[in-house]
Order: sequence, then C-alpha cells, then structure tokens
Amino acid sequence: MGGHGSCPVKHVLKYLFLCSMRIAFSLILLLLIGLPQASKAQDDLIDPVLIFLKARLVDKDDGSPVGYAHIVNLRTRGGTTTNMQGYFSMEILNVDSLAISAMGYMKEYVHIPPFHPEDSVLTIYARPLRIAIGEVEVTGEGRKVNMDGVSTGKPSDIAPELRGDAFDKKPSVLAAIFSPASFLQYHLSSREKEKREVRAAMISDAQWQRLSQYYNKEVVMHLTGLNNAEADTFMIYFNQKNVLSTHSREYDVREAILKQYDLYQQENQ
Repeated sequence: MGGHGSCPVKHVLKYLFLCSMRIAFSLILLLLIGLPQASKAQDDLIDPVLIFLKARLVDKDDGSPVGYAHIVNLRTRGGTTTNMQGYFSMEILNVDSLAISAMGYMKEYVHIPPFHPEDSVLTIYARPLRIAIGEVEVTGEGRKVNMDGVSTGKPSDIAPELRGDAFDKKPSVLAAIFSPASFLQYHLSSREKEKREVRAAMISDAQWQRLSQYYNKEVVMHLTGLNNAEADTFMIYFNQKNVLSTHSREYDVREAILKQYDLYQQENQ
C-alpha cells in the first residue's frame, strides 16, 4: 500500500523539478538577451554636452611629457598641439574621440570618458614607437696582438643602428655593373632597408624638433598678442591650413602665423 501511495508524490516532485529548471533556464536566457540591450540603452541615455577638456599627454613607459603632439577631434577635424609639458585644452563634446600623433610614438585614438569632470586634467598615455634591428655577431680566430701604448681612435658620433654596412646614399645605376653585390645588397637586404627607415625617422624627428622651436603656443601668443585660450582657438584654425612643413624656416613660420592671423581676424569680424 505504501509503495502505491508514494508514486503520485514522486511524479509531483519530478514535475515540480522540471518546471523549476524551465523557469531558471528562461530567466537566464532573458538575462543574456537583455544585458546588451540594457548596455546600449544606457549608452543612448548619454546626452552630448559641450565641455572644455583639459588633458596631458605623457609617455606610457616613464611618464615624461610628450610635447608638440598633434591632437585632432575626429568629429570636427579641428585640433591643437600639446605644449612642452604635454598639456593641451580644447572645446569638445563629452562623446567625442581624439586622434593623437607625435614623432616617435604610435598613433593613438582616445574616447573621452562621457562623465569626465571639467575641473580635472585627463591623463592620456602615448606608446613609444620602436623599430627592432637585429644584432650581427662576428666571430673569428687569430693571433692575439699586444695593443699596449696604441692610442684609441676618436669616438664615433654615428648612432649604433646606422653603423656597419649601411649606405650613406643610394648607389648609382653604374654600381649594378661595376659592383653588383653592393647594388643588390642595397635594394634586397632587409637589414639595409631597416637602417634606411631608422635613418629617415631620425631625420624627420630632428626636423620636427627644430620646427617646434619656431611654432608653439608661446611664439603664437608673442606674435599675435592673444591670451592662452585665444591662442588655442587660433592654433586649431592654423593647423587646419597645413601651411607648414618640416623644412619650414623660422622666417617662414613667423610669416605664416602673421598671415593666417590676419585672415583669421577677417573671418571672425
């Protein structure tokens, strides 16, 4: 009798267990589907608000300031530059993104935190750009020579990565006939290609460092009489004109600033 009476109880318990499992599965499924929608809805609730951003660009490795970097608003294409201490400021929306480029660093794309307080300085990190060049190890055997009393040579000013078998200039076409090995090495050797890229990067970086002495906020304020905030706005206007190159001389830079400032005043009257 007891065995027959327990069967309905077992069926009921089994039914309740299956129902609870179905309910739990349905809740988990709804939760998984609803989370992305809730996240998207939360993002949509952020209203674009005009803010005055104050930020500083620093080296990610050692925290040193990255000066004279170019900052561009991806929405408006307007921009500015950092000063010697890496600081910059600009009017943007709290949902904007910035493109940051500086000599010797990787290009960065930064999304402004939507709830970043205006009274604090946002720290942005730039990752140094490195070009790896393999080492060459030369070994050999020979008779040991006594070098006591022999004067040492003058230290070389050439960077280590540019020493060795790097060419100072592109070999002429005649080198393909009279020195084919050197001609082929220049054009086909990956090591020579890497050295040329490093040399070009060093020259470009030196040119931008020279240009930054002539074109910076302090020079703009001195030539135009603008205050700090006004100089930021004018430099955004000036940078959009792309009138400077890495080969611009000090006279060219000063003349370009004064000429563009006259146009800037006429357009804002």
